[in-house]
Amino acid sequence: MKLLITSLAYAMLLMFGATAAAAPAQAENAKPNIAILATGGTIASRGADSMALTDYGSNAGMKHLGIQTMIDAVPEVKKFANITGEQVFNVGSSKLAIENWLILAKRTNELLASKDIDGVVITHGTDTIEETAYFLNLVVKSDKPVVLVGAMRPATGLSADGPLNLANAVALAASSEAKNKGVMVCMNDQISSAFGVMKMNTTNAATFQSPNTGYLGYMQNFKPFFVSAPLKKHTYQTEFDVSDLTTLPRVEVNFTTLGSDGVLIDAAVAAGAKGIVNAGVGHANVPAATLKSLQEAQKKGVLIVVGSRVDSGIVTPTTMHSKSGFVSAMMHNAQKARVLLMLALTKTNNVMEIQRIFDEY
Repeated sequence: MKLLITSLAYAMLLMFGATAAAAPAQAENAKPNIAILATGGTIASRGADSMALTDYGSNAGMKHLGIQTMIDAVPEVKKFANITGEQVFNVGSSKLAIENWLILAKRTNELLASKDIDGVVITHGTDTIEETAYFLNLVVKSDKPVVLVGAMRPATGLSADGPLNLANAVALAASSEAKNKGVMVCMNDQISSAFGVMKMNTTNAATFQSPNTGYLGYMQNFKPFFVSAPLKKHTYQTEFDVSDLTTLPRVEVNFTTLGSDGVLIDAAVAAGAKGIVNAGVGHANVPAATLKSLQEAQKKGVLIVVGSRVDSGIVTPTTMHSKSGFVSAMMHNAQKARVLLMLALTKTNNVMEIQRIFDEY
């Protein structure tokens, strides 16, 4: 009964925009300064009623909450840090574009460059949070904590997971242990690296896992307990700079199934793709017709990265692929390989150099 009352009270607070008073546990100037950048998504959504847990999208009249309403609804975040909030945009993550990424990255770098900001939390929809996290992991130029957080249930839903996720994310970003860990995703009491995290279930609250790398750590009583650290290059260690970019090279993903031909690959080339990530079967294997189209695309100057549709494992270079001049995706899934290839193509078109990038990142 108490849990139900708490969930309903939280939903009412968000619906009516009430402001709860925060009770800081310590002096304001003794706490770190954390900026929360809001982008929309389920964590900021409200459905028709508390039973609308998955059917709350645009067809159900979804409304997104503003950042200040979210902060006011979870006053506990102010126990861990001095909080500022900013609404960068307010859309579901399935609707985001490359231009949104660039706006978010530039604003994040501006904030982190300030001596008055100790870390950044970004609220984000879960559909593409792993892609945004990995993009930021490659272009943020600071060792200060950057934590992405979302929710699998809307703010007004019964047993909404957003409040605890947000409080954990702020506590993580405010902790000294989170420094120099790269961009992280904090959901369901787990801390994931941007490189390793994947959404593995369509609707379950425990959807985010790291099958290849394991979690970086766990949140317990609003304190991070790290068990590993990222070894791949990230943030200030990278060679990528988006400060002067307004777009990124077009890269498409081709998903391979039994009997696939090269029609979609040919269409991607015709549409002006500068790169193609092929999600093959098994260890990046493809039907003969698919291989032929990939080889033809490569001859036309399109950079080809071969990966797998399988959720875990590593795609190392094979003789067939290397002879064709293809780049192996290594441990990147198709969507993250696309992110890395877009950025790699801003630096070079050389196949060997791009293979080096996929090896190091």
